[in-house]
Amino acid sequence: MKIGIFGGSFDPVHYGHLLLAEQCREQAGLDRVLFVPATISPLKTDGPVATDKHRLQMLSLALAGHTDFEISTTEVDRGGKSYTVDTLNQFKTQYDGDELYLMIGQDSVATFSKWKSPAEILQLASPLVVRRPGSDHNGDQVSADLAGLKEFMDDDAWQKANDQTIQSRLIEISSTDIRTRVSKGQSIKYLLPRAVEKYIQTNKLYQKSS
Repeated sequence: MKIGIFGGSFDPVHYGHLLLAEQCREQAGLDRVLFVPATISPLKTDGPVATDKHRLQMLSLALAGHTDFEISTTEVDRGGKSYTVDTLNQFKTQYDGDELYLMIGQDSVATFSKWKSPAEILQLASPLVVRRPGSDHNGDQVSADLAGLKEFMDDDAWQKANDQTIQSRLIEISSTDIRTRVSKGQSIKYLLPRAVEKYIQTNKLYQKSS
């Protein structure tokens, strides 16, 4: 089985996340995509705004009916800073015999050398680099986009990573923008599933403190 690993804060989850996951599933032939909410990203100065409970509930609402999408609470259960290498080591045991694919945004490739144990990460999972909309399909350009990974991979793994890059059709939606719009009382319709929108409203998430 081919399993994609999709990490992030999902604070909140939105249509951009869901579209990215579906593109990876389809283009890489994944059997399952695991959404893995982080607690605290080591490369960010602060943690999520919504609680773990709220973020997990919003994910559950967003993924309802998507039989190939699942939630993993691995990093939430572990607590503290969320290191990808620790998560992958746990998945390697949990999904013994399956192929793991780590979904990485093109922007994250540039900072990959700052991740904990980058070489070990690429031994545990094959990278699925999601390229920006409009990126050139030319082979030289693909290699340039993945340059931040090359020093941690052998030639065969490097070629595989080049061959399996994901061409994104992402729409411009960000969790930060959604939180800002909520705090200003602006509409977030059609940026995320209606069930998630209603959950945010009902639980008064992301509203400006009085």
